[in-house]
Amino acid sequence: MRDQPMIIREGALFELVTPDSPPVPVRVELSYSSRDPYAVQASFRTGQGSPVDWVFARDLLADGLLAPSGTGDVRVKPLLGGHPESERVEVELASPSGHAVFTTAARPLAEFLDRTFELVPATSEYSWLDFDAALDQLLAPNTSDGARD
Repeated sequence: MRDQPMIIREGALFELVTPDSPPVPVRVELSYSSRDPYAVQASFRTGQGSPVDWVFARDLLADGLLAPSGTGDVRVKPLLGGHPESERVEVELASPSGHAVFTTAARPLAEFLDRTFELVPATSEYSWLDFDAALDQLLAPNTSDGARD
């Protein structure tokens, strides 16, 4: 466990793939916190008010750069081009409220992930977890409606 959480943030451009029209660019903020060392958050800014946040397993994203990864609501796979500069990654998201397929450039995503692994190396995530803080959060009164069961 570490006392001071470290955060990495980076903007990215994803493209929403639609069947009957050209891809739609979507600004995404990727963020990683040593406080939640197994996860990467992606905030999709669609221009319609609040961003839509998704949380991915960091390993799922890293694995998806090399081979198809994920079996549930999030799937990531490489889309290999003829040249390394043109390689892209497909990110497929599914939820009860909808389904979306995005593509993004592989290199910036890989560079972002490399920085997260420099901060918290693979297999050392456990040592960064703050179990006391997590337990406090779980046991804290529910403040969203002022009541607790």
